[in-house]
Formats: sequence, structure tokens, C-alpha cells
Amino acid sequence: MAAEPDGIFVRVGTDVVEIGGFATRYLATQEHTGGAYVLVEHTLGPGLLGAPPHRHAREDELSYVLSGTLMVWRAGSVTEAGPGTVVAKPRREWHTFWNAGPEPVRFLELISPPAFGSYFRELGNLIAEHGPDPARLAELGQRYGLEFDMAAVGALLERHRLRLG
Repeated sequence: MAAEPDGIFVRVGTDVVEIGGFATRYLATQEHTGGAYVLVEHTLGPGLLGAPPHRHAREDELSYVLSGTLMVWRAGSVTEAGPGTVVAKPRREWHTFWNAGPEPVRFLELISPPAFGSYFRELGNLIAEHGPDPARLAELGQRYGLEFDMAAVGALLERHRLRLG
């Protein structure tokens, strides 16, 4: 993706990271936004938990659902977010998300500040090279200021009939 002189972005569409049914396509990186934010498009397959419950120390996220139904758990409360819904996930607040429906969910995610945008690339590379190694995943999360609640994953998977991608 390259920025035009008037600030319009040209989407190339080749900058995609896929991790077991969860894809991240980069639409605008921090280089394109002057370090203000990152904009990605996520696609999450049916029946998948997008991430273990977690919280960010540094980032705020806004998700805008394009298609499908995104289920979002924030601080113990579940919200069903259909197309056109915006979901705020403020820093320091526990959250996770999943697709309980039969079709993929597509949603835009605005992340600010933008450094966290690189997490998906690093996660994809780590899993491709080492598999889901818990120690390496924890180290990656720490570098990005992420705290995970791995103890809650089993109950979420069972209660909502989900699987990890």
C-alpha cells in the first residue's frame, strides 16, 4: 500500500497474515498514518475464538463489523455485534471476541497507538516457525504489553462451542 500525495491510500491487498482461520489484512500502517494509528481488516472463521481473553497496556481498539456477527466479551459482558456496529475495546480492559455463526466474520480494526499492528505479523511468524509454544507466545505478548487470561479459555470454548484457530 502506498500513500498518494493527497493522502489517499492505494490498497495493494497482498499484506495479509493468516493464523489458523484468523486473517489480518493491513489497510493502513503507522507509516501511512504518520504514526497515529493502524487500520486492519480481520476475517474470523466460523466457530473460532479470535484470541484468549486479554488486555492491552498501551492500545485502544475500535472494531467495525462489515459482515457476519462478532461476539465480543468485555469485562465479563457479552455483546453481539452485527454489520454496522462499532465496538470499543479500551486499553486495560479485559476483552476477547469470537465467531459463533456459520459464516466468516469480517471487521475493521483501528488500533492506536499503532505499534501493536506489528503483533499479528510476529505472531504469524512465531507460530509458523515454532507452533503455539506457550513460552514464546507469552514473551511476545509481554513485548507488546499484553496480558492474557489463559485460565478462562477452556470455559469460553466449552460454553460457546468454540475452538482455537
